[in-house]
Amino acid sequence: MDTAGTERVPIATIEKLIDEYFDLTPVGIIKQLDLRRPIYKQTAVYGHFGRSDLDLPWERTDKAAQLAEEAGVQRLQVMESQDA
Repeated sequence: MDTAGTERVPIATIEKLIDEYFDLTPVGIIKQLDLRRPIYKQTAVYGHFGRSDLDLPWERTDKAAQLAEEAGVQRLQVMESQDA
């Protein structure tokens, strides 16, 4: 794990939370990101990161509040892109 020095909690805590909350097996990633859903035609134009006009599972932050609470830190607020 390399956070480039941006971590607010010990790296061991981050690793523990990742292990607890995310299934990083190939099947787990496919399920979590719903990769069998036919959404890729929409992402072929204008890229697939930072898009607020599409419901892309890799853009969701639904676990952020719970992870912040478990780590004992306050959740940072995310600013919306000016490009949207």
